[in-house]
Amino acid sequence: MAEFNASFEETVQTLLEEKKYSAIKNLVSPMAASDVAALFERLDEKQVFVLFRLLAKEKAADVFVEMDNAFQEFLIRGFSDTELKEILDEMYANDAADLVEEMPANVVDRILKQIKPTMRKEINHLLQFPENSAGSIMSTEYIALRPGTTVGEAIAQIRKSGFDNKSFYTCYVTQNKQLLGRLSVKDLLLAKDDDIKIDELMKPNVITVNTHEDKEEVSKLLSKYNFYALPVVDGDNRMVGIISFDDALEVMEDEATEDIEIMGGMTPSEKTYLRSTPFDLFRHRIAWLMLLMVSATFTGMIITGFESALAAQVVLTAFIPMLMDTGGNSGSQSSVTIIRALSLGEVDFRDLPKIVWKEIQTAVMCGGVLALICFCKIMLVDRLLLRNPDITLFVALVVCMTMALTVLVAKIIGCTLPLCAKKLKLDPAVMASPFITTIVDAVSLLVYFSIARAVLF
Repeated sequence: MAEFNASFEETVQTLLEEKKYSAIKNLVSPMAASDVAALFERLDEKQVFVLFRLLAKEKAADVFVEMDNAFQEFLIRGFSDTELKEILDEMYANDAADLVEEMPANVVDRILKQIKPTMRKEINHLLQFPENSAGSIMSTEYIALRPGTTVGEAIAQIRKSGFDNKSFYTCYVTQNKQLLGRLSVKDLLLAKDDDIKIDELMKPNVITVNTHEDKEEVSKLLSKYNFYALPVVDGDNRMVGIISFDDALEVMEDEATEDIEIMGGMTPSEKTYLRSTPFDLFRHRIAWLMLLMVSATFTGMIITGFESALAAQVVLTAFIPMLMDTGGNSGSQSSVTIIRALSLGEVDFRDLPKIVWKEIQTAVMCGGVLALICFCKIMLVDRLLLRNPDITLFVALVVCMTMALTVLVAKIIGCTLPLCAKKLKLDPAVMASPFITTIVDAVSLLVYFSIARAVLF
């Protein structure tokens, strides 16, 4: 697939250089908007504008929406007012609102001058909602049918206005904006008679979301019920828009990307990797690196505190990396498992006792096996094969006891911290690998030296 993409990109670039525009249109027209958007990122600045102007208006708008914010800003600055207006006229209100929200002030002024008054009103309405709310991602275009409408009349209405709607697979029956029920296009097409009233076909108990509900929770609802769209209502239960499955997928992708970046010890970035400058990467990584560096000084302080014990038994130093890594890995396993379960709604803070007990049981099994293997390795490899006289039975016991206890403590910490973070309304991903590893490193050293002092000294 990578070779095919590279070959295709070379073909497009060659055709652009040779000015074979008809051939380019034939190549690009059947492609999905997201694939065309990805192609643009591989072209140089002059080729970008040439190719964009070869696209049909509707296609150009779809491709524009699929691009990242930095690339959109770059194109807007290169567009004439006429070109910008043509793109904006083809965009849905929620996509235009997202654009306005992300662009710098001077670009926003130019955008607002080119859009229709009705669109500007819808954008202002959408921008009033909190950033992470359902209202901020909803589309105000949907098929609304009046009660008493016949199947034939409903189909005629869809034919007339369906192309202007983001999703017309599900229709909504409303009266004075009050949501009465829903029905699908399938229900209409399979109706026995065109004179049947839609009131007989609609499902009255409709699952809705409020405009201020968290958008991540909305995406989970769409996934849970396998809906094409969810209606959004205001505080008076008046329908104001819909959230379609593609909006939910985008939310889930953004949330997953953000969690992965936080779990990797980075500040989330909205730019793709190839469009991020080295300074962008530095800016998103340095804060976490400094925090973790400072927090790691606690492990140094612990080692310094037990300096006399290490001087008497220098061989203990050789096992510190193994114990710290094993503890960190054990904690990370538990934290990642719980973070995933939290994101899917499988567990909650009230499940903490069950989770801790399950992790204790798991830790006993994992710690026991690891300690046994570690004991065999120390006695057979370090003591017999490498003939290290400082490795004694008591040293091996100290290391293995520490191994078992570290795994136990690490798994308890790893499962507890994300749940506590969620309870405090913090992002559980913050408590993932880097943070937990730092805590477990310090704990494992305390356990190690405490056991060593009790057994060896």
